[in-house]
Amino acid sequence: VQLHTWSGGLLTAPGWSTQVNGATAFCLRGGEIIVGTTNGYLSLDQVNGQTVRSLRPNLPASRITCVQVAGAGLWFGTTSGAFFEDESGLSRYATPSAPGIEPPRFRYYAGKRWLRDDHVVDLATDRDGHLWVLTQTGLNKIEFRQTTLAAKADWFHRKIRSRNMRYGFTAERRLLVPGDITSSEMIDTDNDGGWTSYYLGSLAARYAVTREEETRRQAWESFGALERLQSIHTNTGFPARTFERRGVKFSDTDRWRDAPDPGWEWKGHTSSDEMLAQGFAHAVMWELVATNATERARVATNWVAVIDHILRHNLYLVDVDGEPTLWGRWHPDYVNWFPPSINDRRLNSAEITAGLQLAYRMTGKQSYRAKAYELFERHGYLTNILSSMKLIAPTKGYIFRGNDMGNEWNHSDDELAFCNYWTLVRFAFTDELRAKYLAAVADHWDFEKEERYPIFNFIFAACGAKEFDPAGAVWTLRGTPLDTIAWRMSNSHRQDLTKLEPNFMGRELKELLPPGERLIARINTQPFILDHGDDTTDFPGDEFLLGYWLGRYVGAIGEAAR
Repeated sequence: VQLHTWSGGLLTAPGWSTQVNGATAFCLRGGEIIVGTTNGYLSLDQVNGQTVRSLRPNLPASRITCVQVAGAGLWFGTTSGAFFEDESGLSRYATPSAPGIEPPRFRYYAGKRWLRDDHVVDLATDRDGHLWVLTQTGLNKIEFRQTTLAAKADWFHRKIRSRNMRYGFTAERRLLVPGDITSSEMIDTDNDGGWTSYYLGSLAARYAVTREEETRRQAWESFGALERLQSIHTNTGFPARTFERRGVKFSDTDRWRDAPDPGWEWKGHTSSDEMLAQGFAHAVMWELVATNATERARVATNWVAVIDHILRHNLYLVDVDGEPTLWGRWHPDYVNWFPPSINDRRLNSAEITAGLQLAYRMTGKQSYRAKAYELFERHGYLTNILSSMKLIAPTKGYIFRGNDMGNEWNHSDDELAFCNYWTLVRFAFTDELRAKYLAAVADHWDFEKEERYPIFNFIFAACGAKEFDPAGAVWTLRGTPLDTIAWRMSNSHRQDLTKLEPNFMGRELKELLPPGERLIARINTQPFILDHGDDTTDFPGDEFLLGYWLGRYVGAIGEAAR
């Protein structure tokens, strides 16, 4: 047994001694000595003390406090969290991967999602392969459990049903004490109808796959919330953003209106976001959940009321004050005011077209088809839809109601567009139009595929795409944490990432971090962000469910997929 001693940065063994500047920790692995320092780590030959691997500073955190061998990899504790370096691509500690996806070399654990504090004193793995991390304020355990995507989806479903349901809406929770879910309360948001539409989409896809009657019941329950968004007031065909018991509301007070029922209030100023997302919800309910003419008529009645309201008000969504809402605008004077370099021209054209197509399919009334073709032939809406996303670019001088419309790539528009593509493509008036629409989706997909969002992937597949990225979608689903709190995540200090200069798309780094290392946020937030989070929001997890069940629906994920 070779005897090594350590003192003040000097490693010694019979016949040699080596000075390592700033040395802080070491461990033995095979014939090497792994030496951690205040600026990375290096390795030495145990026999002669010669350098085997030179100092490596480009790490998630470089001030090493401890190091441990773990199979074909190394665990490091630092003053900024813990990380695992995977040297085989097969370790249980590596980022979950999928065919064609090369896992990152490092897996980084920091922030209160994982640790009480980030200053690691020591760490060790136990006989079950879990990691124990001693930090300055206590002992932490990070467990590595094997499961399946099906079991994970069941967990999210149970979590939503027990913790995030409010009058049929999927609701966020606000944590009164940061990080403490027991201090939380369900809250209303501007987009309760929209986000609930995604949950409803997951139930519809699940029912289409499993034919579970309980899933169908739950879908109708949430659809009832969408119906009440219209019936809670007297402005026919106008979908409210949300509703709440009088005096209980959480969000801003200037958009709330008294309901005829004195016990309730509803929120107006509804955006095109809500109209579009609810269009998706009505489409999947009509297509996948309704099983007879009576149920389809129920869905159609609710959706056609929205379209009739918009047509009755000259292609505007008009609130109780008689004025169009800020973004509920599909009139050519508004849509074609934008140049092709601003996405609102393309998106709004696709939104109203999809809505008219859905109303036509539901009712067979030629007036909806005729209106869409009028917009195509007289106002260029089809040309707008088919306009390439490659044209989207910074565009000065387009200010609407104080909003600079051309100063950034709006990722919310990407989320809305892909949600709308389901209705636009699958309910196309003709096969020729369907092919043109699919080409437009593929054009947009080229910009979004790097984000590996399951929902985008599988909606693209449901539209008829033959080539998409199921491996990337599964990579995201596998890496999504079960913890849905929007913990503050900080990555700007990392030296293993490629930082980008400020750019139009708002991406701050080149690499897509594993979901467990980045912000938990809605899919209207692009994922290439270094630092984000508030420690006080608990998201439902409905977007995981929509991604998973759409994957099952299009056949990209098997029943027992890991």
